[in-house]
Amino acid sequence: MSDQKLSYILKPQINLSCPSGARMWLICGCAFLCVLQSAIGDDGFSLIPAIAAFFSSMLVEYLLTWRNFGFTKITDGSAAATSMIICLLLPNQIHPIYAALGSVFAIVVVKHGFGGLGANWLNPALAGWLFIRFSWPSAFADALKNSSGSISELNITSGLGALGNNIADFFNGSILSIAGVQLPSGYIDLFFNNDPGIIADRGILFLLAGTVFITALGINRGWIPLVFLAIYGFLVRLAGNAELYWDGDMLYGFFSGGTIAAAFILAAEPASSAKLKPGILFTVVISAVFSWFLRYKCMELYGCFIALAVVNCITPLIRRAEESLFLSGKRSGKFQENVR
Repeated sequence: MSDQKLSYILKPQINLSCPSGARMWLICGCAFLCVLQSAIGDDGFSLIPAIAAFFSSMLVEYLLTWRNFGFTKITDGSAAATSMIICLLLPNQIHPIYAALGSVFAIVVVKHGFGGLGANWLNPALAGWLFIRFSWPSAFADALKNSSGSISELNITSGLGALGNNIADFFNGSILSIAGVQLPSGYIDLFFNNDPGIIADRGILFLLAGTVFITALGINRGWIPLVFLAIYGFLVRLAGNAELYWDGDMLYGFFSGGTIAAAFILAAEPASSAKLKPGILFTVVISAVFSWFLRYKCMELYGCFIALAVVNCITPLIRRAEESLFLSGKRSGKFQENVR
């Protein structure tokens, strides 16, 4: 077996400059910032499911690994990051028991069921979210009552009032005037949303700041979320309006429905994706297209999460295709050019 093929098969399949432990804790911190902004707007209620998810995931991680590794495994940050990402995808008013059960499912069944960090083809956080969403659909729906999430209109209560209008006027009169565009005040409210909703949408301002930080540090590959958002945004603009073409609301598409979390955290996750650049590009493209289809044609507000989970399910087939195309015969010499 060639050295290139052996390096492809070995686990974990995470080829990033930042050590896995540091990467996981930085992502955990980014997610917690988002939880914190959401908690500011709901009197701290968002912290309750976050705490439940965090301690349940750390506990089961320790119980599963303490004989062989002691405290080593719980300090690598993978369980903590998984629990915080699950919280981003959950409604802020969800009962904490569901957050805890989803975290336990993600760690026990998905992460360790497939062999541990780097061996799983399905993102554990996505699996935990799917487990909660489809095991207790009524609880998920009840937690989103009075949510402002809507495909067709923007109706968000932020409490900014005149301040939101003043901020919009400032940008319209300075930066945006150069491009000849105008920003309605309602979009400012997206960054300070106090309505019930998933934590990733309620804490979008802090989430954006965190994703910029981890991207700048090379924790993820910046081109992956950019490709995802470019294709998704193009489709939203082209056919995001049921009545008119090229009249879709791209900004609302980006800053609602968990799109930013999907692009920067879930789609860019190296352990549950293809390993070579052509395979990664293929998965990002189909993820973006399927996300748009589920949200705007099937009216599933959180279609990005379902789309990414479905694409994760075909990841083993994509990896097999990568191995066949790039690690056999004359093409094996191109492996180093295409590896992540």
